[in-house]
Amino acid sequence: MRPDLFATRSQLCQGATTAPAELERCIEAAQAPANTHSFVRPMFDSARTTAVQPGLSDLPLAGLAVSVKDLFDIAGQATPAGSTALADAPPATEDCPAVARLRAAGATIIGRTNMVEFAFSGVGVNPHFGTPAAWDARFGALPGAAHSPSAPRVPGGSSSGAGVSVATGAAFIGLGSDTGGSIRIPAALNGIVGFKNTARLVPTTGAVPLSTTLDTACAMTRSVRDAIVAHEILAARRVTRSPAPLSQYRLAVPSAVFLDGMDATVARAFERTLDTLRQTGATIDTIDLPAVREQPAYGFAAPESYAWHRDLLQRAGDRYDPRVRTRIEKGATLMAWEYIDLLQARQEWIARMHAQMERFDALLSPTVPIVAPPLADVAPGEERDAEFFRVNNLLLRNTSVVNLLDGCALSLPCHVQGELPVGLMVWHGALRDDTVLNASLQIEQILQKQ
Repeated sequence: MRPDLFATRSQLCQGATTAPAELERCIEAAQAPANTHSFVRPMFDSARTTAVQPGLSDLPLAGLAVSVKDLFDIAGQATPAGSTALADAPPATEDCPAVARLRAAGATIIGRTNMVEFAFSGVGVNPHFGTPAAWDARFGALPGAAHSPSAPRVPGGSSSGAGVSVATGAAFIGLGSDTGGSIRIPAALNGIVGFKNTARLVPTTGAVPLSTTLDTACAMTRSVRDAIVAHEILAARRVTRSPAPLSQYRLAVPSAVFLDGMDATVARAFERTLDTLRQTGATIDTIDLPAVREQPAYGFAAPESYAWHRDLLQRAGDRYDPRVRTRIEKGATLMAWEYIDLLQARQEWIARMHAQMERFDALLSPTVPIVAPPLADVAPGEERDAEFFRVNNLLLRNTSVVNLLDGCALSLPCHVQGELPVGLMVWHGALRDDTVLNASLQIEQILQKQ
């Protein structure tokens, strides 16, 4: 993996490199074949202007490159959200809070990144602007992927371009959103880190919504320590750090749902990771967590998306990806009383989950139960719709539990060389962010010694 933000910031302080020099390395990576379709709007010229501004070296991001998912407002630019339906939208008048906070911390924005149209999938496919191929940040190109146009693998979504931009070294931080796993899924499939904070901690103002209940503004990075920096900037808060070793954490693996249907690579990596952690003194219980099976049957994304999209669908519905439009339009069928019941059912379910999780500091699960499938299997086309939706459901299954829980979670790579990327998800309920981050930092340090 390329040097992370922490290491590069240290080199800047020592005079071993400069922000403009690092930006040129990122631009070179962004223009390489591995980033084909990653950026829908490169901002290289403005980034070069930013990187030479005085005073950046004193700021947390020190002029280093950050990419921004296409659903966040950037002043002076339209916000298409991966769609052509918003091609005529007026430019934003100001940066959204997430972008403004990154800029204030010294970020150089290298470009807007590709995404699933309106963030409505965990796969990463976009029929309008192409789909970037997944890239293994730890060990280089995926087998048969970026080297070979005939065999790319899906990057994960919906923050597809953000994930690939970080994995390939084009950005140190990839600003994205996570409604059902859209940060953690690309992180898992690209061998990087993705942290979904408790949703209320970062404003989502100025971002095209998928679900106003579940949307979370957050980021992907090259390491857990970088994830802490990114979160502190985006949430405008300090993470309470703990030096406690992993042996002092109460950890659990929920067997219900999360371990179902794992493919051989994920199962091998996950079990090896648990064995490694136990060998360092960690105590990891296996629990049933039966409340996972009792999730409310209906979701928030479709009705809340339809409320936002209904006028746009009338004007430009023919421009939508059919897979996206079909799911948004299903939201029109939910009655008001059913939505109110859904809100209540969610709160009752959260209470049951917390009662079963409370004695643990963090839970461990595979981020997704499968490795990235070939893009050709799920590319746009009605004849591949069944496989697309099967893959999409699998990719979202584990991660979406945390969003419904109003929780926080971090995905970090746990594969070894010769394996396709696999993510380990460390998670818990609302406002357990600092514990999840501290535990993840300990786990990352242990796994890096493998």
